Amino acid sequence: MILQGKTILIANISGKRSTGWGIAQSLSKQGARIAYTYQNERFGTEVRSLFSPLDSIDVGECDVTSDDDIKKLFDRLGSEVDALDGLIHTPAFAKQEDLTGNFVDTSRDGFKLALDISCYSLIALCKGALPLLGVNGGAVTALTYIGGERAVKNYNVMGVAKAALESSVRYLAADLGPKKIRVNAISAGPMRTLAARGLKDFMVMYELTKEKAPLRCNIDPTDVGNTAVYLCSEWAKGVTGEIVHVDSGYHMIGI
Repeated sequence: MILQGKTILIANISGKRSTGWGIAQSLSKQGARIAYTYQNERFGTEVRSLFSPLDSIDVGECDVTSDDDIKKLFDRLGSEVDALDGLIHTPAFAKQEDLTGNFVDTSRDGFKLALDISCYSLIALCKGALPLLGVNGGAVTALTYIGGERAVKNYNVMGVAKAALESSVRYLAADLGPKKIRVNAISAGPMRTLAARGLKDFMVMYELTKEKAPLRCNIDPTDVGNTAVYLCSEWAKGVTGEIVHVDSGYHMIGI
């Protein structure tokens, strides 16, 4: 098992229909001990029950828009472990009204909220994790989507947030590289997750990808999880600042 003895934090998991849970299962199968957070107690009961059979650490609730919450998160984690080997960033959110209609109508408050939760939280979590990640070095992995590279209908402000996230990955990789901390992102194809429910006409996008992608299939959270295993392992010790596409090849074709 290539992650035996490693401790990896996943923030924030929303439940069994989340990409974060798919990643957690793949990491656990390869021997990792998983520390996990959730946004609030509304998700906590389900998330704790999912992790109860695994070697895991419940680090509790964390509002990633709060620097105080992030500090408390790493204070709690630091009381459990001496070092952290990986950080998986999953938070992403935009107001429903900013995901439909015209992008030009995006509200100022909605723009700030989407960028704060979906992008700045990566920076804030990396900063908070530094005392633990810096002990032995480690791997940070964020989740993104092709809407950060191209204009995707009904993705709107989230696409802008993902573009900022991908740029942040490169800057963080350059900044943290001397500490032997690698920073990458996985650009996943559409999956039938809880988050996907918030996208108008999601099933149209889902079926189009299946029809047009070179591999003629959609991916699932296990595909993303297995890629996360690679990025968190020594097999990827020379890889940083990359956006790894896991979308059956959809990103490379012209439609």
